[in-house]
Amino acid sequence: MALLKVKFNQKKRVKLAQGLWLMNWFSVFAGITVFSMGLFLKIELRKRSEVMDNAESHFVPNSLILMGILSCAFNGFAGKICYDSLDPTKFAKWKPLLKPYLALCFLFNILIFFVALICFLMRGSLESTLAHGLKNSMKFYRDTDTPGRCFMKKTIDMLQIEFKCCGNNGFRDWFEIQWISNRYLDFSSKEVKDRIKSNVDGRYLVDGVPFSCCNPSSPRPCIQYQITNNSAHYSYDYQTEELNLWGRGCREALLHYYTSMMSSMGAVILLVWLFEMSVMVGLRLLHTSLESIANPEDPECESEGWVLENSLKDTFKSTLESLKKIGKFNQVEADAEGAQGEEGGKTPAITTVS
Repeated sequence: MALLKVKFNQKKRVKLAQGLWLMNWFSVFAGITVFSMGLFLKIELRKRSEVMDNAESHFVPNSLILMGILSCAFNGFAGKICYDSLDPTKFAKWKPLLKPYLALCFLFNILIFFVALICFLMRGSLESTLAHGLKNSMKFYRDTDTPGRCFMKKTIDMLQIEFKCCGNNGFRDWFEIQWISNRYLDFSSKEVKDRIKSNVDGRYLVDGVPFSCCNPSSPRPCIQYQITNNSAHYSYDYQTEELNLWGRGCREALLHYYTSMMSSMGAVILLVWLFEMSVMVGLRLLHTSLESIANPEDPECESEGWVLENSLKDTFKSTLESLKKIGKFNQVEADAEGAQGEEGGKTPAITTVS
C-alpha cells in the first residue's frame, strides 16, 4: 500500500506546482539566511581565535555556510522543475533526473538535521577549547615585546572588559601566572628579589589582577593589587566582602555567549529542515502524480501521487534486498576475477619424448 496516496486533477496539480515553486524560492532565502548565520558565527569565532585552543569550533560555521550554498542551489533547481511542470513538454526533459534529484534531497535533509544537532551538542567541545586556549593566552599577557604575542595583552583586556569577566575560571587564575612583564620590574628592589626567589620557577607572582578585571559599577575604587591582604586596605576583608572585580570567569562568559548563539541558530536550522522536508514531500507528490497520468495526451485526466510506492516496512525490505543483491554481485565478480587470475597463473606441463 502506497504511503500518503493522494488523488489529483489538473487544477490540483497546477496549484501544487505553483505552491512548490513559491516554497522553493522561500527556501532559497532561507538558504541565504543559513549562509549568513554561518558567516557571522565564523567572524565571531575568528575575533577570539587567539583564546581558543584549536580550529574544531569552526566546524559548525563551515557546515552552515556549506548548507546555505547547497540549499540555494537545490531549491533554485527545484523551483525551475516546478515551473516547467506546468508545461508537459518542458517537464518531459526533467523526468529522468527527478528520482536521483529526490535521493540527493533526502541526503541533503539528513545533513541539515545533523548540522542542527551539532549546534546543540557543541558545548562540551567548545568548553574544552576555551579552557585550554584562555589558559595559554593568559601566559602570554606579559609578552608585549615578543613578536607574534605583543597583541595578547590588548586581546585579553578587551575580552575581560567586553564580557565583564576575569581570568579563565575566575580572578584567582591571575595569581598563578606572571602577568607583569620583567621590563616593568625593579630587580634592585628587595621585594621583587624575594618574590622571584620564593618561586621555584623564578616567576614574579602577585595576588593582583590586570585593570580590565575591575568592575566600574563598584562604588569603591578598584582593588587590583594585594587582593588577599586585608591590612593593605582600609575596612577590607577579601573573604567576606563582595570584591569590586568581575566574579565570572571568561571561559564561562564566552561559553554562554557562543552556546546561546549556536542554540538559536540550531532552532532556526530545524525550522529550515522542516520546511525543506515539506518541499521534498510536495515535489515527490508532484513527480508521481505527473508520472501516473494514464493518458499523457489528456492533461485534464485524474492521477494519483504518493510519497512511497509501498509502505515503510516494504520499502525498507526491498532496499535491504537490493543492497544484498549488489553485495552478492560484487562478490561474484571478485571470485570470477580471482579464478581467472589463478588459471592465467598456471603453466601448462610440457612432456618431452626422447
